[in-house]
Amino acid sequence: MPTSANRRHWLVKSEPDVFSFDDLMAKPSRTTHWDGVRNYQARNTMRDDMKKGDLVFFYHSSTDPSAIVGIAEVVREGYPDASALDPADSHFDPKSKADTPTWYMVDLEGTEKLPRPLSLAELRGVKGLEKMTLLQKGSRLSVQPVTAAEWTVITKLASKKG
Repeated sequence: MPTSANRRHWLVKSEPDVFSFDDLMAKPSRTTHWDGVRNYQARNTMRDDMKKGDLVFFYHSSTDPSAIVGIAEVVREGYPDASALDPADSHFDPKSKADTPTWYMVDLEGTEKLPRPLSLAELRGVKGLEKMTLLQKGSRLSVQPVTAAEWTVITKLASKKG
């Protein structure tokens, strides 16, 4: 497990009507695999960069308001995404093979719901978040990095009354 000095931080997006943070917290051991990601950059992040012990903001997208709502931890590093191999799954990819997988996933464990959701609108203009990937125009990645400084700003902001 990474030490706090080398632990990395991430943000994952999910539409709450598809899979919400409450859904994660209701899972056995509050743990699920983060499957179905079909973007090469996000895949590379999960396959190569996300490590056991890294912390993750859980972001509800395509809802009103879109917001960071919780924190999870990576509990299993990247491994082949089985949904790509299942013809009955909506994420099936006929080009992906068991011996040469195209897509990867990680396992996440929900650790805490934020004291209050932090909406995209609230995050914009917060000092220290000017370069945050989530806030960049055209940013659509479902798995993205968060700097340690951004993590600190957001966790402090979440603890303040809105």
